[in-house]
Amino acid sequence: MTDLELMSSLAEEEKTKILLIVLDGLGGLPMTPEGPTELEAARTPNLDALAARSICGLSTAVAPGITPGSGPGHLSLFGYDPIKCLVKRGVLSALGIGFDLQPEDLAARGNFCSVDPETGVITDRRAGRIGSELGARLCEKLSQVQLAEVDQVFVKPVKEYRFTLILRGADLEDGLTDTDPQETGVPPLPVKATRPEAEETAQLINRWLDKAREVLAADAEENDHPANSCNLRGLSKEPGLPKMREIYKLRCGAIATYPMYRGVAKLAGMDILPTGDAIEDEVETLKENWDDYDFFFFHVKKVDSRGEDGDFDAKAAVIEHFDQVLPDIMDLEPDVVIVTGDHSTPAIWKAHSWHELPVLLWSRFIRPDGAREFGERACMTGGLGHINHVDLMPLAMANAGRLAKYGA
Repeated sequence: MTDLELMSSLAEEEKTKILLIVLDGLGGLPMTPEGPTELEAARTPNLDALAARSICGLSTAVAPGITPGSGPGHLSLFGYDPIKCLVKRGVLSALGIGFDLQPEDLAARGNFCSVDPETGVITDRRAGRIGSELGARLCEKLSQVQLAEVDQVFVKPVKEYRFTLILRGADLEDGLTDTDPQETGVPPLPVKATRPEAEETAQLINRWLDKAREVLAADAEENDHPANSCNLRGLSKEPGLPKMREIYKLRCGAIATYPMYRGVAKLAGMDILPTGDAIEDEVETLKENWDDYDFFFFHVKKVDSRGEDGDFDAKAAVIEHFDQVLPDIMDLEPDVVIVTGDHSTPAIWKAHSWHELPVLLWSRFIRPDGAREFGERACMTGGLGHINHVDLMPLAMANAGRLAKYGA
């Protein structure tokens, strides 16, 4: 497990560049016992060629058997202990849209959803993936749902069916449960306190939800759209983590299209580099900013999205799409390249899973291990063996010549 104080004491400034490529939800499973995973089924000549010159292995995001959320999955890749540095989705969502989160603020990631008007059970957790325009209009309506007990309630659109809720006021407490049961056919859950100090805050959030759902139900009926309710996840406050610039002496830039991942990068102290939605746009952003940073976090979201949709072929196609732009990335001549995922999202599972992630690490100073392709089975035999996400940053720093010798 990475010791951040040790890293800080050994880190040295150099001119080398580290590139961390995160194909979100990369890990997969075969659809049949004898079949390939999505990564293995994808045509990836460039990733395979890079793997043949790299050291490969399988990496665990949190701990064996533990299914990680996107926050822990990414923070562990950045070198933070995902158990000690648990950051919930609310903070990441707020930071990801550039909200000026204050220490007393309580933030939540919100999802518009569909419920059966008669029974109240959830029929679609994402309200048919409504468009961002409708999501923004609904946020404007919910912004009018205020609470006398707090100074202000903010409701900000994120993307499509996602929004961020922020409560600002004194004496708000975190330690609160989610309302999303993570399945359909059941009603939303009430917010509950996980510690006594948060009981009043839990009741406050439930009152806001009651009012907000009334507004959404009326709007959905009037305007014939599926977003007639909402759920909250990751109610939390900003935890104040040490920043990567302080730990690793790196100028860090983040390239990500989705606000949540910009949020986790900002929490770690990275500069958020504006980019377009396509993978090609992200590559152009990387090129434009190449001379200004030592470390780049390059995030590809739709691998995960297609896995959550249960679409095996579409997930493989996104991986193939990334493979096509990989030569343009390697032409920049980074000193260290890591390719992996934050968590597995098998299409057969339609959700995050606990399975280890394939990982490759390339630099001039590795011992290639004989793997001839980038896939789960090939990485099982790789020289990295079975490691943890948090061990990748020290390896990247060492391969970049950025760690001093420890001890005499």
